[in-house]
Amino acid sequence: MVVGASMAGMLAAAAVKDHVGSVGSVEIVEAHEVPEGPEPRTGVPQAVHIHFLQTGGIEAVEALLPGTGDLLTAAGAHRIPVTTNMVVHSPEGWYRRWRRSTHQLISASRDLMDSVVRKQVFADPRVGLRTHTKVVGLLGDRRAVTGVRLRAADGTETDLRADLVVDASGRATRLPRWLEGLGITGLTQDEVDSGLVYASRVYRAPVPARDWPFVGVQADPRLPGPAKSGGILPIEGGRWHVSLMGAPGGRPTRAPDAFVPFARTLRHPVLADLLTHAEPLTDVAVTHSTANRRHHYERLRAWPEGLVALGDSVAAFNPVYGQGMSVAVQGALALRDVWADGPAPGLARRAQRAVARSVDAAWALSTGQDIHFSTTNGRRPGVADRLLHRYVSRLSRTATGSFHAATALTDVLALQAPPTSLVGPRMLLTALAGPLRPPLDEPCFTEAERRLLDKLAGPEPVER
Repeated sequence: MVVGASMAGMLAAAAVKDHVGSVGSVEIVEAHEVPEGPEPRTGVPQAVHIHFLQTGGIEAVEALLPGTGDLLTAAGAHRIPVTTNMVVHSPEGWYRRWRRSTHQLISASRDLMDSVVRKQVFADPRVGLRTHTKVVGLLGDRRAVTGVRLRAADGTETDLRADLVVDASGRATRLPRWLEGLGITGLTQDEVDSGLVYASRVYRAPVPARDWPFVGVQADPRLPGPAKSGGILPIEGGRWHVSLMGAPGGRPTRAPDAFVPFARTLRHPVLADLLTHAEPLTDVAVTHSTANRRHHYERLRAWPEGLVALGDSVAAFNPVYGQGMSVAVQGALALRDVWADGPAPGLARRAQRAVARSVDAAWALSTGQDIHFSTTNGRRPGVADRLLHRYVSRLSRTATGSFHAATALTDVLALQAPPTSLVGPRMLLTALAGPLRPPLDEPCFTEAERRLLDKLAGPEPVER
């Protein structure tokens, strides 16, 4: 059984459904209602902010649920070639839009992504759903989990026996407390919190959204003042999904009239310039819970058979890096691959360690960046961290004018290569050589995109 009908919960069901046998089943237990179509789901506050699948996440979801990418695009999602269709202002300058695309993103509203994945998962008759039901504890002991204790909406409690329990209940997971109830203690947790606040809004795109680039302005931790960043992501229905982020001392608010002015305070006003011509379709939604938080279940000396944690229950990330869904998919794929070996002592521990390995790269990326902001709590950079940050910054500057450096960085950011791949001999020489082309001094829109933007701006005023 799976705790939570989250994206991670759906993917967990997809990962284990082929191993339940001819008379077995997968039961997903969810505390809230689950919509049938692409509608908001209670308990997912992060759904109001921009979401996309990295290349590594796309590959993993195709392995678990073949055809998902095509189903998403047929429903209106966008495939964005990287960096061909990206206008991004990094701390080191504007990235080039290389004609040769090496990676891709799939962008859509979170509601659409959840809906497409749910439909595929529930198409299998072995997967069932129990809504308005809370999991209030684990059955079993420190050696083996044998099921869960359920509480229905009317308060009645029952036991549900299971050979495997997967906790996919997200940031609000109660698994640490449940483990203590089984006598398993010593769990360690890491938290790195930059204090970032997210404010998001959906707009009607003033230009054709199909093939429109992702536009982003990143924060620079070297600059004085609070970090600020933002992005415009094309989504289904001819819309733009816009998220703005700010650290303490410079946080966005829910005030509709303050949204575009805040965008104008970023390191470059390109987002505000674009939004001036767009029609807002929603109110401004704000989220404060953006800390990186990780439970190190894989380090526990005792781990019961029949239990695995997945997704945000294991590690939740600062959403500014767009890694959460992709890491959850890769974790589910790791679970599937371990479970394919069949029942054996220590199977759950091996699966939990495999899930942890799927988290490592994204955790290093997000926390390795966040620790350099002055507002961050939980960990401060040491000498080695500063040296590494200087090197990655130089490599990022090189990537503004080097296709090889840009591809290597994207391999890591897309969760297809570990961060250690950036410190090999060839990459060291690439960083030492620096960019091969001069820096860009303005957003890199194509001629066709500029013509569309010029039409929005209207004719030049007549001089009198």
